[in-house]
Amino acid sequence: MAGTSNSHRSPTLPAPGAAEARAARGLRADGVAAALRDRKVVGVAVGWVDNAGITRAKAVPVGQLGEAAAWGVGAAPCFDVFLVNDAMTDSRWIGGPVGDLRLVPDLDRITPLAAQSGWAWAPGDRLTQDGVPHPGCQRDFARRMVAAAAERGFEVRAGFETEWVVAEAGSRHDEPVFPTEGPAYGMQRVVDLSDYLADLLQAFDDQGLAVLQLHPEYAPGQFEVSSAAADPLAAADHSVLVRQTIRGVSARHDLRCSFAPVVTAGMVGNGGHLHLSLWRDGVNLMHGGPGPHGLTADAEAFLAGVLDALPALLAIGAPSVASYVRLVPSQWAGAFRTWGLENREAALRLITGSRGEAETRANAELKCFDAAANPYLLVGAVLAAGLDGVGRSLTLPPESVGDPARDPAAERLPQRLLESVAAFDRSTVLREALGDPLHDAVAAVRRGEAALFAAATPEEVVAATRWRY
Repeated sequence: MAGTSNSHRSPTLPAPGAAEARAARGLRADGVAAALRDRKVVGVAVGWVDNAGITRAKAVPVGQLGEAAAWGVGAAPCFDVFLVNDAMTDSRWIGGPVGDLRLVPDLDRITPLAAQSGWAWAPGDRLTQDGVPHPGCQRDFARRMVAAAAERGFEVRAGFETEWVVAEAGSRHDEPVFPTEGPAYGMQRVVDLSDYLADLLQAFDDQGLAVLQLHPEYAPGQFEVSSAAADPLAAADHSVLVRQTIRGVSARHDLRCSFAPVVTAGMVGNGGHLHLSLWRDGVNLMHGGPGPHGLTADAEAFLAGVLDALPALLAIGAPSVASYVRLVPSQWAGAFRTWGLENREAALRLITGSRGEAETRANAELKCFDAAANPYLLVGAVLAAGLDGVGRSLTLPPESVGDPARDPAAERLPQRLLESVAAFDRSTVLREALGDPLHDAVAAVRRGEAALFAAATPEEVVAATRWRY
């Protein structure tokens, strides 16, 4: 597939060994640092998300930002094979105690944190010591897939729905204690936690994060925030920043939060739904076409490619053993490999938008994914699958018009992590897009976590992962 080889260089990173580019980054960072000091920022947390879905970070004093931007901060490649419990596994290309990378902050995305006085956050790109993208860098993978779509003449707009459960700060390994007993989607939850939610909305606004809505969700103590659409790399950055903002505001209110796939065994879990739309020359290709519900041929082929790849994509988007405790029928989790118009039980939900706004609002939602996923891996893998569908001119199968759990012919998605890993291993599309080092590191982490919880009950899995995400 064009633009997906490991050798494709990021269009936003300098050529290897370019001293001028390093100097320019450092000089620019000095100006950014001065602006941060004016806002009383003393430290910058440079973050990345590992293959287990855990957000990691290294921090630098604001006075060291120029050095970090020019030369990066040391970050061992072994983090690519960390498991959810911080144990390490190994893979063919990545693992072990030897080697180093350079973690370079993206100066365009540095954000002073509204809920963490004195701090800013920046997503980091991971480079080799030679200054080229690390083959295991998940953020660079997302960037490469955006470039691959652009080479085909496509613009993709994406946004995440982030669900979380808020609990009293004293909740640890025991079942969480919820600060509200308000019912599902109930106004009572908004009343009980109005100061917390108002501070959260204010923090999003102060940080320039555009959110579309915030509402109580189904499970006890659960809420959801929907981020506005952006290019896929920015959408992944926003997903990380949204979660860290929720953590910061929660801590200020003596609360803690969990984005784990399941927080209480037997209850509806936290989704990390991905919305996306396909555009060309400013036109939304998910509207005005001859295909199902107005899809153009390219949009239908793109979605058909994603649907075709869903079992393998689950290894990216439902990456935890706990994900499969969540992914059950009749809980709006998208447990079946089906699609349908406004069908919340289908893994792929088509949304046409209200009359009068369909030209801009028509999009698709992938409901089978959760917040344990690395958002950079997820947007990149979905783009790779969709572009493969366009390349093969795929069409969608008949749509699901009801609850697929009542249709004997409906195909269940993998019900265990190792099933999705097997599909991931078979996917030449994802292996080509990710490259061997990143593909194998992802698979190694999935197998490591499957082994870690091989003898655990669902309740034990939930308890072990509840506060890790």
